Amino acid sequence: MLRKIVNVVVVLPLAILFVAFAVANRHVVTLSFDPFNSADPALGVKLPLFAVIIVVAMFGVLAGGVAVWFGQGRWRKAARRHEAEARQARTELAELRGQQAAPSSVGTQVPALAPGLPYPAIGRDKHGATL
Repeated sequence: MLRKIVNVVVVLPLAILFVAFAVANRHVVTLSFDPFNSADPALGVKLPLFAVIIVVAMFGVLAGGVAVWFGQGRWRKAARRHEAEARQARTELAELRGQQAAPSSVGTQVPALAPGLPYPAIGRDKHGATL
């Protein structure tokens, strides 16, 4: 439904403008590719003016699209890298959840409280303090 609305609101007026432009600019012009003799070019093409303008506009849109595509290459690369990292993190999370859900056959021992300490001595930090 939305596609039909877009066609009616956007594409139809653009088509009408293109047809009106083509009718108004239908005289034939010589497109010369000879930079030295423009009066009698060795390589030239006779085309309607509207065709020349529309082809040049299409070439500009294509060149702009290619330039933007190359300019956004680093963002696409970063997105691929982040997607791979997220996929790896999801896999690791699933494995850890699977290990946590599976009953362990080896009993885990909780360290005993040292006399006079409110918490068990687990180890030492990088400064040598008891954790």
